[in-house]
Amino acid sequence: MTVEIEAPASGTLAHLSASAGDEIPVGEIIAWIFASGEAIPAQMNTRAAKSTPVPLSKTYETIPVTASPVAARIAAQHNIDLSRIETGGNRITKADVEAYLNLNLNLQNSQTDTTNGGRIPASPKARRLAHENGIDLATISGTGPNGAVLTADVLAAESKPVEIPAPAQAAPMSRAWRVMAERLAESWRTVPHFYLQREVDATRLIEWRTAIMKRAAVKITYTDLLVKLIAESLRQHPRVNAMWMNEGIVYNEQINIGLAVAIEDGLIVPVIHDADRLTLEELALRRDDIVTRAQNAKLLPGDIQGGTFTISNLGMYKIDSFNAIVNPPQAAILAVGRIAEKIVPLDGQPVIRPMMMLNLSCDHRVVDGARGAQFLGTLAEFIEEPLGLIK
Repeated sequence: MTVEIEAPASGTLAHLSASAGDEIPVGEIIAWIFASGEAIPAQMNTRAAKSTPVPLSKTYETIPVTASPVAARIAAQHNIDLSRIETGGNRITKADVEAYLNLNLNLQNSQTDTTNGGRIPASPKARRLAHENGIDLATISGTGPNGAVLTADVLAAESKPVEIPAPAQAAPMSRAWRVMAERLAESWRTVPHFYLQREVDATRLIEWRTAIMKRAAVKITYTDLLVKLIAESLRQHPRVNAMWMNEGIVYNEQINIGLAVAIEDGLIVPVIHDADRLTLEELALRRDDIVTRAQNAKLLPGDIQGGTFTISNLGMYKIDSFNAIVNPPQAAILAVGRIAEKIVPLDGQPVIRPMMMLNLSCDHRVVDGARGAQFLGTLAEFIEEPLGLIK
């Protein structure tokens, strides 16, 4: 990145000690600017002088300021203290004195306005410096004519310690919430996410659930149906069921699907192990068991270990669509929205259908766009035509 810095004074540039591309410590002198006719001191020709750091806050104190004869005479005629005159270099010129006189005249003419809440009197340089450093001129006591704020006043205000208000007391945070926050923050920083979205017709899914509920001994939810369909899809697309571990891709022999469950202390992901080998009723019983125990803080370590894919379903909260954060080291997570009626085209005619949005978040180190799209396509086909495909 290249940043242009305006020279603080006019004159002759000398003793340049750095070249393009050099790394220079903050505060180190890289050049000197000398007034016209001013001789370069002998010590400036030594290498040691090149690396002598000068604190930026002390620059005005370490460089003596003199005045030209004309400037000194004009200042004496108007009883002006030369130490109060600002200059861009090491020598006060006639122009500097005249600028000071003009500032004084303008301040006198606008004194009535400033006492009634008008513009704060300040030199142009002081005003610019205050603006660049975010300092309110109204908070500075000026030492210039009629209380005008000078550059030295702004520099003095800048060096004062700023009182930082005490932060509000943080709300108590449980260990579970802290672990969740750390894991998700790490995932967001380290996992190269990309997202695929697919809207599906849930008509057949609804019909399938209705038919099963007539003969099932347990309650079957849409999440149970999705777990079964996702498990079948992962069997056909094992790359999406893989993991990123030890800087490489590791394939999983099991299909263990985690369910993101919101609890009082945060978010936890209990796992349905071997989901592809369970019947719908077995899935429903397992899902009910782990979700209930998750909500009552009774999960065992094995209940939250070994997940290879995660589902986050916010349909019950009337959410249409969202993107979830990948649960590492897993390669993907599916965010499921609600089923809502929409007008969609069918055979060239508008019809009302129950539609559902699926958002697949993938770790690009394991799953590329094509593989993710193929998996989502298979899942969409199962959702739209599940009868006869799943036993």
